[in-house]
Amino acid sequence: MSKNFRFEIDLNNLPPLTEEQKSGLKALSEMPDSKIDFSDIPPLDDAFWKNAVRNPFYKPTKTSTTVRVDSDVLAWLKSQGNGYQTRLNAILREAMLRSQIGH
Repeated sequence: MSKNFRFEIDLNNLPPLTEEQKSGLKALSEMPDSKIDFSDIPPLDDAFWKNAVRNPFYKPTKTSTTVRVDSDVLAWLKSQGNGYQTRLNAILREAMLRSQIGH
């Protein structure tokens, strides 16, 4: 029987690195890319991206906020049925991702 463990880490209060960890990180940072062995990593070619899926376990946290939206925009969102807030979030996420690709 397998057991599940949950481990939370406070990113603002990380444990200090050991000397061994510091030494390993220093060696990696000084290593030229040409010396890194990538042979066990598959190429990220078009075939890879064609079959790629978003991590099914990723679920971003939600934040409650107040936003002023034009009345006609809100009416349009609501006219499409239940879930207008989810649709609004999807529209904003698509715009965010498009802007990140452009950079």
